[in-house]
Formats: sequence, structure tokens, C-alpha cells
Amino acid sequence: MKNKLILILGIIIMISILPAQEIKKGNLMGRVIDAETSYPLSNVTVIVRELGKGVYTNEKGQYKIMNLPVGNYTVVFQVIGTHPQLKSDVIIRSNRTTFVNGELKRAAIQIEGIKVKTDYFAETEKQTTSVVSFSNEEIRRAPGSAGDVSRIMMSLPSVAKVNDQSNNLIVRGGNPMENSFYIDNIEIPNINHFPHQGSSGGPIGILNVDFIQDVTFNTGGFSAIYGDKLSSIMEISFRDGNPNEFDGQIDFSWVGFGGILEGPVTKKSSVMLAVKRSYLKYIVDAIDIGTSAAPEYGDIQAKFTYEFNPFHKLAILAVFADDHNSPDQENAADNYMSHYGNQDLYQGTYGLNWRAVWNESAFSNTSLSVTSSQFDEDYYETFKVPTGDTDIKNRTNEQEFKFRNVNFKRFSKKLNLDFGIDAKYLRHDYDNYLAETTNALGDTIPELIMKEEIRAEKLGGFISLNYDPSHKFSTTLGLRADYFSMNENVTISPRFSFKYKLSEKTSLNGSMGVFYQNLPLLLLSQNEENKDLKDPHSTHYIIGFEHLLTEDTRLVVEAYQKDYSNFPVDPNQPGFFVIDDNFFNYYESLQDNGQALSRGVEMILQKKLAERIYGLASATYFRSRYKSNDGIWRDRSYDNQFIVSIEGGYKPTAGLEMSMRWIYAGGVPYTPIDVQLSEEYHQAVLDETRINAERYPDYHSLNVRMDKRFFFNKTNLVIYASVWNAYAQKNVAEYYWNDTDQTIDEVYQWTFLPILGVEYEF
Repeated sequence: MKNKLILILGIIIMISILPAQEIKKGNLMGRVIDAETSYPLSNVTVIVRELGKGVYTNEKGQYKIMNLPVGNYTVVFQVIGTHPQLKSDVIIRSNRTTFVNGELKRAAIQIEGIKVKTDYFAETEKQTTSVVSFSNEEIRRAPGSAGDVSRIMMSLPSVAKVNDQSNNLIVRGGNPMENSFYIDNIEIPNINHFPHQGSSGGPIGILNVDFIQDVTFNTGGFSAIYGDKLSSIMEISFRDGNPNEFDGQIDFSWVGFGGILEGPVTKKSSVMLAVKRSYLKYIVDAIDIGTSAAPEYGDIQAKFTYEFNPFHKLAILAVFADDHNSPDQENAADNYMSHYGNQDLYQGTYGLNWRAVWNESAFSNTSLSVTSSQFDEDYYETFKVPTGDTDIKNRTNEQEFKFRNVNFKRFSKKLNLDFGIDAKYLRHDYDNYLAETTNALGDTIPELIMKEEIRAEKLGGFISLNYDPSHKFSTTLGLRADYFSMNENVTISPRFSFKYKLSEKTSLNGSMGVFYQNLPLLLLSQNEENKDLKDPHSTHYIIGFEHLLTEDTRLVVEAYQKDYSNFPVDPNQPGFFVIDDNFFNYYESLQDNGQALSRGVEMILQKKLAERIYGLASATYFRSRYKSNDGIWRDRSYDNQFIVSIEGGYKPTAGLEMSMRWIYAGGVPYTPIDVQLSEEYHQAVLDETRINAERYPDYHSLNVRMDKRFFFNKTNLVIYASVWNAYAQKNVAEYYWNDTDQTIDEVYQWTFLPILGVEYEF
């Protein structure tokens, strides 16, 4: 351990003292649009703040600033009648064009003598409560994220801290299945390799951070234009490829090696293509991270854009991933895995989106897409004599055909309307088998033979009215209706939010809404009775306070409560909460009278990069509980109770950056193992009288990172060194039953993980 730490520190010091390069030049281009209608804005002043150099946008909303010295800048967009917008973390690179787009929001009412503030947080103002945004550069450089979109969210107070090896987003006491992701108006059910079937989690992200323009994360009270999710919506914007010249990039990091190629196809079109492949199996023993059965995975992403004119644009998107894992029995035993076998997974989303700006007051987004997921898995129990018989067989082929149309109409400066529909056709084919087994309570569960061809439809319609009666007060009233053919349920979801400006820097925000979500077809299809289960339901209550300390720093404090009902529960295991378990388990019969409650208070202090320093500090206290079939309220499995996070960085020069993230979180609940019954059954048997009655030790970890940029004549190079869990804290992942030694042992999360990476642009 000591030698590893010395090696990493040596690399970091070498990076920091490498000489700066001769000053090179790059270009800045982009387009400025109305934030509400997407209408191109002309005569907008675009200024590079640090240089005082600026231009005006043309009649198409386009601008370009040529021959800027390489470095890190803030770009200001401003025109009379709108709120000025600032974009920080704009990197100008040698012999490259950086594309930065502006979205200006109209000032509701201009009052003489009141100064309109410049806005680093414009992306978050589209929703009144519970929203945070990150730029491409903020995601790329975040310590402990390795460019993974999901992992940067782990620093937010809304997201529970459970396990380093998982990208599960557990938002405000919810569950990983309660999240949804949209890329350019196209829904992608899961953005992770080795996806958890029926949920949104996985260990490693798929998306290439260099495709991403920005990310907005809605953690509650979101608009009626989104449905079928109980907790959160992540909106991801992919940038367009360079329409003027061909650019390339080669990447080498812990998640794999790959590259990007982008450039023009015709005068009106461009394309981006990214390919990545893992190499963990070649280095896993060398870095000693506690496993010897490395998985293999890869992904391909592409975006083609055709711009008919400044008002109509067609984008075609493709995201594909394949994952393979085949640990043998010895490897599974060494790594405390309950099962071993073969796993081959394939998932892809392919779609197109047409963005049409009809006039200065109306636009629409219309998308068609298909998502396909294939699971080919065979598993055997690790801690028993092999018989050759499969314990778990999963042959699942899932296809979802989706249509989505979102429209916006502005009637006046005070009144506008969002409305539209979305529809899905589901084709899920199952050929699955679960052998007779003994569950966590020592009860015998009969075998499950599941051969089903499921066909189902989902249809949703929504309308959202936004009314700003004065410059101080704005409100949104939304209504959503959804239909699910599996259980023929029709649900109605009213939503309401408001913002009241106490001053130009301070506002009071609130929202209340009803949210429904269909249960996964994998669970509903286990027997006919399950198909009649009600849709889980949640009501959000949120009140918040926001204060702009400086133009680049804001403080947000929010209190929330989420009331859940209609969750599935198992009468045979009355104290457990099915939805927090692995719902691929066989449940002979389920009821829908489960309840849950989550409430908490959150604080975020966020500083955008300005004058070399940036950071985000957050804290939360929350409780998440459930009531299952026995009527007793218990803590949910993801209930940390409190989380404190500090993240920040310093850029002493244009080419050097140092950053860190520290997280401290309360231990989550677990059910103790019954030693006597475990000895008798030769497997872990939980103590049914103490369900979630104990807690794991508190979690804490420090991640550090250093980046060094090199600007050459025609190419650019980024070298970074990072250490996850820098002081090697032994955070417990779980307790397991060691039947060989007849004892309870511990499995730890990552203790010390060095990461090196290289990005070369040409």
C-alpha cells in the first residue's frame, strides 16, 4: 500500500511540474437561442470575459470568435430583454474549435432601476425546485467519477451513498428503478454496463463524456411532461459534431480504451462516432482491487445531425453496449459471490428526434426510438457441490418502441404552455428458470418456470401551464394522464410549483405533485395475479430557499416529504420490502398494500469556476422507512440518515488543475445473520425478528485528482492521475456467511484505487 501511494504521488508531482507549452490558439463558435422557444436570437453580445473580446450573433443566432489563446474562459451571452447567461469552464484548445451554445430566458417584466443579474445557473431555472446542472467539463474532471455521469451525482445530498461498486442512483429515499434518463428527448432506460434488469443501475457508465454538452438532474417535483417515474429525471444533451472539419480523439483510462471521430458529412450535416472497449482482464491482478474474474464490456455511440435550416434540425442517435462475464466457481468463492456462471448482455437504443421551431413563440420536439435488451445468463450456486444442473437461467429479450412529442407555445410574456403525448409498445419474451431454493429466511421456494410472451402498451398525455403574473412571482400548474394495458390502469397526476422572489438574489420555491410508476414486467409476469397489481404511487411535497451569494455562488436549502403507497409485498415474507430486494426472485403471490415514507432537509452550496476556484458542499439529514405486510414501520435498506460531501478544485494555470471529493455518510440498515440457522442450512439465513435492525459502520472516503493539459501546434493532450479512497478506508459493503469457517465475514468496498488516464486530441 505504501509503495502504491508513493508511486501515485510521484506521478501527480511529475504532472504538476511538467513545463507549460508555448501559447497556441483555438476558436470558439456556437449559437444563441431563446431558452423557451429555441428561436435563434440575433444581435446577442457574446463576450469572452477574461479577454474582453466579443462579437454579435447573426440572423441565424450564430457567432464565432477566432484565434483565442488556449486556456480556460467564461463566456457571457447578453441582449436587452433577457437575463444574461454565463458559461464557465470553456476550454479553448490548440487548433480546435470549441462549441458553446447560449440559451437566454426573457425577463418577465423589466422595472426601471432594477439590475438584471448575470446567470451562471440558467439551466436550473427551468424548474423551480430540486434541480442541479453540470457541464461537460464539470463531469469530465470530477474526482471519483472517472467521467461517469451517474457517479458525479453521488456528491449531491439527494443521492444515498451505499456502495462504491454500483452506479445506482437512490434519490431521496427511493429505489434505483425510480429513475429515468433522456438524451435529446429520447428515453434510455439504463445508461450503465451490466444493467440491473428492470431497474436503472449498474456498475459502470456507458455514455462518453465528450459527447455530453450538459446534464440537468431533477430530484423531485419534476414537470408533468415526464411520467412513469417516482423519484428523478436526468436530462442529457449531446452536442453536435463539428460541421466544419474532422477531429479525432484517443482515450485510455481505467474504464477502457477507445476513441472519437467527428466531422462534416455534407454542408448541412455532421456526425460523431465513439467506440470504447475494456481491458480490465489484463490488469486486474496488477492493481489488486480484490477480484480475479474481470468482466469484459464495450460500447458504441453515434449521433448524426442534419440541419435543414436554423429552425428545423433532425438528429439520429445510437447507443449500444455489450457485456460479458464468466467467473468460475473458484473465482466466485474468492470474491464472495453467491453464484457463478456465464453472462452475456446486449442493450441498445436507436432513435431520431426532429426539433422544429415554428415561429418566435412556438416549437416542438418529436422523437421515434426503439430500445432492445437481451439477457443470456446461466448461474450456479457457488457454495455447493456442482451437479451440472442450472440454478438460474435467464433468456430475456425486451423491445420497447417509443414515440414522444413535446410542444411549447408562448401566448404572452406572462403565459406559456407545454403539452404533448408519449406512447410505448412493449414486447418482452421470457424463457427463464429458477431452481427450487431456500430463501434468506430458510424457507423453501418452489421452482419457477417462466415462459411468457408479453405484449403491452403505455400511453401518456400531459399539459403544463406556466404563468408569471409579476417579476416576483411565477407558477406552473400541470396535469398528466397515463394508461397501462397490462393492468388497464388509468392514472391522473396533478402537479404544481411556484417561485417567489423575495429579492433579486433570494427566492422561495415550492412544489407538490402526484407521481405513478408501472412495475417492471419481469415482476408482473411471474404469475397471472401479479398482472392486476396497482401501480406504485408517490406524492411529493417540497419547499425551498435559494440565495445567490455572488454571481457564481448560490446556496439552496430544501425540505421534502415523499409519501409512497401501492408497493408490492410478499405475504410469505411479511417483514421484507420486495421492491428493495432482487425482484428476480420468485414470489408465489404478491399484494399491493406496501407503504413507504421519506422526508429530509438538504443544503447545497455550489460555486461555479471563476477566478480559478470551484466547489460544491452539501449536507442532508433524512429518514426513509417502509411498512410491509406485517404493519410494522422499518428503515429502508438505503437509509443513510445523514450525508456530508465536500468537492472542489483549483486551477493555478490554464493547463493544471487539482481537485478532491470527500464524502461522509451514515451506515445503511441491514438484517443480521442468524448464526445457528446458518450453520444448520449451510447458507446465510437472516434473523427474521431483526429485519433492518442493525446498521453498517459509517462510510467515508477521499478521492483526489490532478489534470495536466498540453497544447501543441495541432494537437492537444490531457494526462490525469486520480486516487479513489486515498487513505484506504475499509468501508464495509456487506456481511456474508462463510460456511467453510462457519463464521460471519466482511466484504469491503474499494479500499485504494489508483486511476491513470490519457486523452489525445488530433
